[in-house]
Amino acid sequence: MIVIRNARILGGEPRDILIANGLISEIGAGLGGDTVIEADGLIALPGLVDLHTHLREPGREDAETVETGTRAAAIGGFTAVHAMANTSPVADTAGVVEQVWRRGQEAGHCDVHPVGAVTSGLEGKHLAELGAMADSQARVRVFSDDGKCVSDAVLMRRALEYVKAFDGVVAQHAQEPRLTEGAQLNEGEVSGRLGLTGWPAVAEEAIIARDCLLAAHVGSRLHVCHVSTAGSVEIIRWAKSKGWNVTAEVTPHHLLLTDSCAEASPVGPYNPIYKVNPPLRTHDDVTALREALADGTIDCVATDHAPHPVEDKETEWAAAAMGMIGLETALSVVQEAMVETGLLDWAGVADRMSTRPARIGRLSGQGLPLEVGSPANITLYDPAVRTPVDPTAMVSRSRNTPYEGLTLPGRVVATFLRGRPTVLDGKLV
Repeated sequence: MIVIRNARILGGEPRDILIANGLISEIGAGLGGDTVIEADGLIALPGLVDLHTHLREPGREDAETVETGTRAAAIGGFTAVHAMANTSPVADTAGVVEQVWRRGQEAGHCDVHPVGAVTSGLEGKHLAELGAMADSQARVRVFSDDGKCVSDAVLMRRALEYVKAFDGVVAQHAQEPRLTEGAQLNEGEVSGRLGLTGWPAVAEEAIIARDCLLAAHVGSRLHVCHVSTAGSVEIIRWAKSKGWNVTAEVTPHHLLLTDSCAEASPVGPYNPIYKVNPPLRTHDDVTALREALADGTIDCVATDHAPHPVEDKETEWAAAAMGMIGLETALSVVQEAMVETGLLDWAGVADRMSTRPARIGRLSGQGLPLEVGSPANITLYDPAVRTPVDPTAMVSRSRNTPYEGLTLPGRVVATFLRGRPTVLDGKLV
């Protein structure tokens, strides 16, 4: 038995947490156990859940693997991640999703739930084997062509209809391809000054509006990936006011960074570390996203952890890959953007980073309150420290973090997966 002593559950008064047989067996004061971990007032959160992680395996093991990606997840306080389908081969069959799921089981750092592709090969022409993936050992419930939009309205309708049979959800990468051909940066003043092809907000908003209407029409579940604009927020708010089954996520980087980073980075303009899909937007968009996460219009934070090898990012802007890593810094960024601004308390953080993403992904053993009888999926977090971000100290195989040199608050001290420590004193066990 393990006792976590003097932990502040959701930031409340210090309590002891007794863990036995993978469950929280008692919460109180003066509890004893075989192993005692002194929390000294650290905040205890339910293990974090990420709906949007790129683990790159199979096919791009030079950027990340299930092993290295789940190590990064554990360091970041995550006990479950959803692995996106844009691998090589694409996760569009039962065989591939089961391979990813098994690799997660073998690694053991956190639960890995594969996301199945919506269309075969992410080509947007024919539905993938949705039913077979749902019935596989991986029990896939989230489907996405992330990295590409399901732009064909008829195909999107069919996907939404199909997943109803097993309570699945289609997670849409909202990007109208005809409006973003050759696009490099948010369409606005910064892209104009830098001479980069603009990426208009309407390209995201038009797809979200269409898909909300489709989801309502067929009575299915729609999840909107990485919302990035104020207009998208208003469309999602409207859809929810109708009672439609629409959920949405925002990334940490869209809560903190703006398109001005591409112009005024520490190393000068055109730094491709800030090239991401969807692009970083304006200060007004960031404000709207924060407020929407606070009021629940946006349901959760998802990292969109997108690792790339050095050669794919340290090149000219036009040729650079899109994406940023985020698993190890997500909780710190959310503290900076949401807690220290007074928009969320720690109970709100637990809701947006654990409870809601677990509910959307239909994960029965994750995202549960830290109470007697719950699985001991626990993150211990120290919000008081501030540390400069050092990419060389990260455990992800890739180093493409946009926060290098920034000083962010907080540190994950320990992570427990069903009572088993995966991280102690900030280090992998």
